[in-house]
Amino acid sequence: MDNTGPQVFTGNANPALAQEIADYVGVPLGQATVNSFPNGETFVKFNENIRGRDIFIVQPTAPPTNQNLMELLIMIDAARRASAQRITAVLPFYGYARQDRKDQPRVPITAKLVANLLVASGANRVLTMDLHAQQIQGFFDIPVDHLYAAPVLYKYLSSLKLENPLVVAPDVGGMKLAAAYSQMMHTGLAIVAKQRTSATSVESQYILGDVKNKDVLMVDDLTETAGTLVAAARLVKENGARRVIAAVSHALLADMAHKRLQDSCIDELVTTNSTVVRPIPNFKITTLSVASLLGEAIKRIHGGESVSSLFDINGKGGDKEAH
Repeated sequence: MDNTGPQVFTGNANPALAQEIADYVGVPLGQATVNSFPNGETFVKFNENIRGRDIFIVQPTAPPTNQNLMELLIMIDAARRASAQRITAVLPFYGYARQDRKDQPRVPITAKLVANLLVASGANRVLTMDLHAQQIQGFFDIPVDHLYAAPVLYKYLSSLKLENPLVVAPDVGGMKLAAAYSQMMHTGLAIVAKQRTSATSVESQYILGDVKNKDVLMVDDLTETAGTLVAAARLVKENGARRVIAAVSHALLADMAHKRLQDSCIDELVTTNSTVVRPIPNFKITTLSVASLLGEAIKRIHGGESVSSLFDINGKGGDKEAH
C-alpha cells in the first residue's frame, strides 16, 4: 500500500461525490465512522492509520448545514489528534457564505465564524468552489484554493446549441458572474433588476437589455428557494425570450423550490453535484460532476503543483478537469 499518496475521507454530506473524487485521484476512499450518539452528538473515528499522511476531508456544508459542519469540524479534530501531517478541508459548497458582512445592526458575520472554527479545529488548508462572496478567502489565515464550476458548466452549455443566446443575470448581485459567462460564451449580457419582498419571495421588476427572440442562459452561484430564478425567468419570457436555461453551481433545492420550478417557465436547470440534488418530477435537471475538477486540485495540492489554472473562470482551464 502506498503510504505517501493522499488520503480522501468523507462525512455524510455527499459520500457519492467523495467516492468519485477518490476514484479520480486513484486512491480508495478512506474508511471512517461518522455517526451520531442517541443524544444527537456526532461521533467520528478514523478506521485506518493516518499518522504523517496528507488528508483531504470532503464535506459540503449543505443542509442540514449545522450537522454537516459539526461532522467536518470533528473529523478535522480527530485527524489532527491522530497526527495527520496536513489536513485539507474540501468544501464543494461553503455554507453560511451569505452572512459575510454586517448589513444590519446586531447581526453576526457567520462566514468569518465558520472560517475561525475550521482553523481552530486543525485545518491546514481549505479547498472550495464558487464561494457566494469571494472576500471569504480573506477570512482565513491559511491557504484557500477557490475553484470555479464554470469550465464544467461551459462544456455542457456549449453542447446545447442555443440559438441567438443571451446571458442574463437574475439580479444585480450576479452581474460579475454573468459577465464572465457572457465572455466565455461569446454572447450579449442582460440584467434583471429585482426587489426582494422577504427571505423567500422576490418581485422582479425590469430588464436591462433586449431578450426578445433570444435563448436565455440565466446564471447564478446558488439557488435555494428558486424565487429569484423563477421570477426572473417569468419576466424574460414576458418580454419575448424563446427558451430559458438556468445554470447554477449549487442547487440547494428546498421543497418550496421544487414546486416553484415545476410551475415555472424554466426549460432546464443545469447544476453540479457539489451538493446532493434530488430529481424533480416533470422538470428537467441536469447534474454535472465536479469530481474531476476537485480531484485534479487534490492531486496538484498533494504534489506541490500549481492549482492556479483551475481557478480560470473563462473556461480555458476547464478542458482537463471537465471531461
